[in-house]
Amino acid sequence: MTRDVAGIGLGLRYDLATELLERTPKSIAWLEIHPENYLDRGGRYQEMLELAREDWPIITHGLSSCLGSVEPFDARYLKELGTFLKDLEIPWHSEHLCLGGADGRFFHDLLPLPFTEEAAAIASQRLIEMRDAIGIPLALENASYYAPQGPDGLAEADFVVEVLERTDAKLLLDVNNVYVNGRNFDFDPRLYIDKIPMERVVQLHVAGHFVRDDEVRIDTHGEPVPDEVYELLDYTLRKTGPVPVLLERDNNIPPLDELLSEVDELWTIYRRATGVGNAP
Repeated sequence: MTRDVAGIGLGLRYDLATELLERTPKSIAWLEIHPENYLDRGGRYQEMLELAREDWPIITHGLSSCLGSVEPFDARYLKELGTFLKDLEIPWHSEHLCLGGADGRFFHDLLPLPFTEEAAAIASQRLIEMRDAIGIPLALENASYYAPQGPDGLAEADFVVEVLERTDAKLLLDVNNVYVNGRNFDFDPRLYIDKIPMERVVQLHVAGHFVRDDEVRIDTHGEPVPDEVYELLDYTLRKTGPVPVLLERDNNIPPLDELLSEVDELWTIYRRATGVGNAP
């Protein structure tokens, strides 16, 4: 039976996995993994996953099947991914609404799509194709970007909503990305949140980001969550209700106790904003 995913989760990252799996802190309600780290791979990664499943529900988040690319999906990979997700009883899988490569080259970065009708049509087609192939609900995630695409910074929100409506898809709403884009392109991130159909949101991401000397903000997942992102999370949760929230930390990973302090702060916001939910 699929285990419920609720409350505050953390990514199962190799650098903290040993201590995390030994201590199994009760404040963490679920774990997120990237399937690319586990497909066709045994050894320590498979051992970590098996140990994690003993104590936590698992959610998956993809890194490589970017929904805006025009190259065909690898049918073999999608079949293996679908089997992997069903074996883990994953309730939904998520991928980024972005461009990941071109002409057979993978960029190892998440590049923005133009906010056009053509790009929305391509992304929608690919989302439906992938969802049908893996056989479970698929959520798209909004991305950060660093080059202006027009005078209206909120056009991205309209683009995201267009793809959601075309596909009847779910949304992994990255609150940090909304905040980063809002600060970089001078729009109120709360207005972005207001445009999102909240019934589509199945999960939230929060993270820290790097602020350059010129005040440009870069989504790095390598710094503590700033107060402004906590505040935007509170605003968002009051609209979504108690959907699961992931603390993303992929770089400059600190000691586990520092991450658990951020988890505790997220629980405080979660309970205050939703009126429900206690740490397990």
